[in-house]
Amino acid sequence: MSIVDPHWPRASVWLASEHDDPSLLVVGVLSSRASLSPSRADLTPLVVRDRLSRFSTFHGEMNIDFGDLPVRDMGNWPVSNLDMHEMPVAVARLARDLPPADLKLYLGGDNAITRPLVVAESENLGRVGVITFDAHHDVRSLEGGPTNGTPIRGLIEEHGLPGQNVVQIGIHSFANSAAYRRYSDEAGITVVTVDQVNRIGMTAAVDVALSQMSHTCDRIYVDVDLDVLDRIFAPGCPGSRPGGLTVRQLAEGVARCAAHPKVTAIDFVEVDSEADPHFITVDNTVHVILSAVVGFATR
Repeated sequence: MSIVDPHWPRASVWLASEHDDPSLLVVGVLSSRASLSPSRADLTPLVVRDRLSRFSTFHGEMNIDFGDLPVRDMGNWPVSNLDMHEMPVAVARLARDLPPADLKLYLGGDNAITRPLVVAESENLGRVGVITFDAHHDVRSLEGGPTNGTPIRGLIEEHGLPGQNVVQIGIHSFANSAAYRRYSDEAGITVVTVDQVNRIGMTAAVDVALSQMSHTCDRIYVDVDLDVLDRIFAPGCPGSRPGGLTVRQLAEGVARCAAHPKVTAIDFVEVDSEADPHFITVDNTVHVILSAVVGFATR
């Protein structure tokens, strides 16, 4: 029998609080049929919510308790059975129909959800910035369709997102090809590698990106692909590799983004909970998600 301690509020209880006027929305986007590698990332939002019961609402290092932050869990969107062409249409429509909130947190699902979620942010993507925390550039050829390896290229080539509005943080050593780096450079994407993060610090890397975008963009979307983490922290991510970011680095960067008033949405993607039997990746994902909530609480 578990003992309920009224002095140890749990993040799961906070998420279930159903505020009438939320400033923060949480949505599960159950999609994985567009994954290049077989994945059950569509199941991960369910597991993430379950693991929230192991985490409190208090960030002991920052002395912040977000337990009173108005939130509403919007549940899960029924898109898991849609193919890679149907899913983006449905997700963009559902995102546009969400009630207003200062920040939306999307629990994925694979990285294919990023493209329609960005599209839903504005009719004019020329005024939208995108920050990705990712091991990969996500600019693979579109010939195979809108897979989880193509969201950035699709946004640039088919939806008019300017390449210079994209900053990618955490690009790994052996996770991309020279051809796709050339594409990124030619498109004007700002690339910040793991080595650069280690040299200048995550806060500086994020602050440069936010400063760059705040002058030219009305809204900023943040894509958090958990395979940016070192493989030891993310064994449940099909695309994770050795040499990635630490959990603390990623949490610091995501919290910094969430604190910025122009950041309107953040997704958390590419975790296959079925490939994570010891919950290492899922728990690290929860830590990063709650770090975003803490960052938002500092606005």
